[in-house]
Parts: sequence; structure tokens; C-alpha cells
Amino acid sequence: MKHLSYILISALILLSACTESVDNAARQDQLPKIFPDYIGVTIPENIAPMNFCVDDNIEKIDVTVRGSNGGEMHVQDDYADFDIDEWHSIVSQNKGGKLTFSVCVKKGGQWLRYNDFTMTVSQYDMPDYALTYRRIAPGYEVYSKMGLYERRLDNFDERALIENTQVPGMCVNCHTSCKTNPDNYVFHIRGDHGGTLFKTGQKTEILKAKNDSIKGSMVYPYWHPSGKYCTFSTNMTRQGFHMVKDERVEVFDLSSDIFVYDVEKHELIVDTLLSTKLYSENSPVFSADGRTLYYITSLQQDYPLYYKDQKYNLCRIAFDPATGRYGEKADTIYNAVSEGKSVTWPRPSYDGRYIMFTKMDYGYFSIWHKESDLYLLDLNTMKSWPLKEANSSDADSFHNWSIGSHWFVFTSRRIDGLYSHLYLSCVDEKGQATKAFLLPQKNPMDYYTSSIYSFNTPDFTSAPVEIDNREVGASILSEKRTETKVR
Repeated sequence: MKHLSYILISALILLSACTESVDNAARQDQLPKIFPDYIGVTIPENIAPMNFCVDDNIEKIDVTVRGSNGGEMHVQDDYADFDIDEWHSIVSQNKGGKLTFSVCVKKGGQWLRYNDFTMTVSQYDMPDYALTYRRIAPGYEVYSKMGLYERRLDNFDERALIENTQVPGMCVNCHTSCKTNPDNYVFHIRGDHGGTLFKTGQKTEILKAKNDSIKGSMVYPYWHPSGKYCTFSTNMTRQGFHMVKDERVEVFDLSSDIFVYDVEKHELIVDTLLSTKLYSENSPVFSADGRTLYYITSLQQDYPLYYKDQKYNLCRIAFDPATGRYGEKADTIYNAVSEGKSVTWPRPSYDGRYIMFTKMDYGYFSIWHKESDLYLLDLNTMKSWPLKEANSSDADSFHNWSIGSHWFVFTSRRIDGLYSHLYLSCVDEKGQATKAFLLPQKNPMDYYTSSIYSFNTPDFTSAPVEIDNREVGASILSEKRTETKVR
């Protein structure tokens, strides 16, 4: 015991010797320039440490964090690298309060002290376990290493669910769970062994990539809250390339329809109201109670010549979960075309109060549109507004709700206009969003400046996703596929 005590005391003395005093720091009447920009953000109680770097050529940083409800922590290092246990302790203690950050930096042998800044610890829980997403190099016609991943929210642990190194030459995309349930999910595989993989409880099966009765593959899935159904669109998608500096790619559909898939019966439930010749129906989602199907629709254009005339409205049609039948009339609930705009990716909150969507100038593939912004539509009043505090001057899109219906995740290209990264924000009782913050990383400057990957189609999961990626990889490479039929 004496030997262990000696080692502990020696370690504490060594640590103390490495920590410099900043008592004589020169006052700088400005906020520190930190990366990521976490100044003034609102965070959930269970978020990983909000580590940050100072965006300058410095020798060392010194940060003290104090809670409005008590608690204090201190770090002095190359960047603000908070101890994970201390972080969670002070954040939990200050739920509904504020954290104040006092930052000093050593530059040119001199310590400088900046103005304090705060973070608010939200009263709203984010009860989710992790995020799932696809990570891919931003290529156009080919792709290198990519896959589907799961990242815990309370720390920095990431694991691969499946990567295309396990299914060479193929693309995996759009992991979608049923109300964040990790036991019910679907994702699509493109390539020679393409198909749509479904996991429902302990059962995993891969559907045949195409049904001759529909025009393409089953894409853009969204689950019915019961888990009995999943809605898809089927698209004949093409890409066009711009010749101007600030625009790169345009994604458009020669045609697109939507339908509902009965998971147990392997039936595609189609209807002429949702498969029209003159209009492209796309991006379907179920309401929180499962009795309404929302989707976007646009008058079909002559592509690629008139691609800027492709503009979508938000529509809805009734759906009866007991019979699997649609209503007899489709209604437009948000007329973006009348504004000269287009909407895409509707996502209902799980409490049934809102639909979040992306609005842009034209088209539906918003990740390539710098002007794309997030909006809320109140389903009680049918009023809509932009989420100003979350939006940026670059593409904001591909959003999904936390199961608690206050937090949401989305992708944005606001850092450099090239790569899409994951951001989180909170919606309060008045439907206003908080300043969005970049998903925390252990060393954010090193992580985000060295990464050559974009993140897309993020979603929440309430627990670890159950997947045996070796077994799934083998199933994908096999010839075994489940046939579907049209009801």
C-alpha cells in the first residue's frame, strides 16, 4: 500500500509541475476563436465532452469550467480535452443551468485571457443512445471505402455496422430504424448483389433489388410506427454536372412513385394516386400516429433541360393501418411552388406536433444546394417558419428527430462548403431552434481537418444496433433473395 501511495503522490506532483500558473495573463477584450464554434450553444445532458481547439497558433490552452448550479473543472493542454467523467458530472449537476468557460492561451511565451463564454444545459432530455449514419468520400460516379456506422452520443466511440470492404464493389446506404428501435431497421445495397435488407426482431432477410411492377429499386425508406409497414419511393435517378464554380452536381429523377411495403406479407401496396404519369412523387413518411402518409410531388419536367423547373410541394393522403388502404384523395398541405421554391425530406416529430422539411430553390436533392434551409410546419396551425438559429449559409439538410421530439440531427456543409458534417440542435416549446453545434470529437481540429469523408442520412438509435456484419456480408454476397408481389 505504501508503494502505491508513493506512486500516486509522485504522479500528482508531476501533473502539478506540468500545469503553469496563468495569474498574470494579459486581458483580451474579445471572445476566443474556438473550433468548433461552441460559444453560446445549448447542449443535452448526455452529450460527449465538448472538446475544442483555439483557432490560432498557440503553445497551450487553459480552460476552467464553472456551473451555475455548482461544480468546477479545469484542463490545461494543447487543446480543451475534458475528462469524460468530470464532464458528465458537471453537466448533470447543471441541467437547466449554464456552464461558464474561462479561456486563457499561451502564445509567444505570453499568457492571454479572453472574455468568458457560456453553454446552456437544456432542460429537454435527448434519451437516445447513439447516432447512425453513412460516411462516404464525396465522389460522384465512383466510391471508395464507405459504410454505415454507429456513434455513441455520450462518448466518442464509433463502430462500423457494415462497410463495403465486406461487400466489394457495392454501395450500402440509408440505414433507417423504426422509431429509433435498433431491432427494426432497413438499408439498401446497390451493385451486382443488390437488394433491400430488412431486420425485424430476430429475423433478417434481403428483398430482391427490383420488382418488375415498379420502375426502380426501393429507396428513401420510412417505417410505420407499428413496424408492420415501411414506405418507399422508387426512382429512375440521374446525375447532371454543372459548369459553374459554385454548383457541382444536380440529382433528378426521370420518374418516381411511392408505395407502402407490408413487411409480413412481402406485398407492395400501390395506388394510382401515388404513381401518376405527369407527377413525380417522392420522399414518403408516415405520421406519428401512422394514419397519414406525407410525401412530396412535382410536375414532371423535360430533363435535364428544364431541371430548374422541378419544384415540389408537400402533400398527404390518409392511410388505414388495419387494412393497408389509402384514402381516396391527396391534399397539398404546403404549397412551395407558389413561392417559387421546392420542399424535400419531410420528417414528422414523434409527438405529432411538427413536420421538419428542407426548402430550396428547386429539385429535391438538397445536399447539393447551398441555399437549402430547415423549416418547421406546425400541424395544428399549418404555419411554417425557418429554423434560423440552426441554419447556415450553406447546405443544411438530411435531418431526423430524436425520439423525445425536441432534439434533431442534420447535415451541413457550413465548415468549408465541400464536406457534410453532423450537427445537433434543440427545438423549444415555441418551435424555435437553438444554435446548432458540430458533433463533438476527441480532438476536433485533428478529426475534422484530416477527414476526407462526408456524413449523410443520420438518425438516432435508442440502443446498440444488433448486427453481425460478417453474417450480413455473406448474405449480401449470396444469391438468396426474397421475392415481393404487388397487392
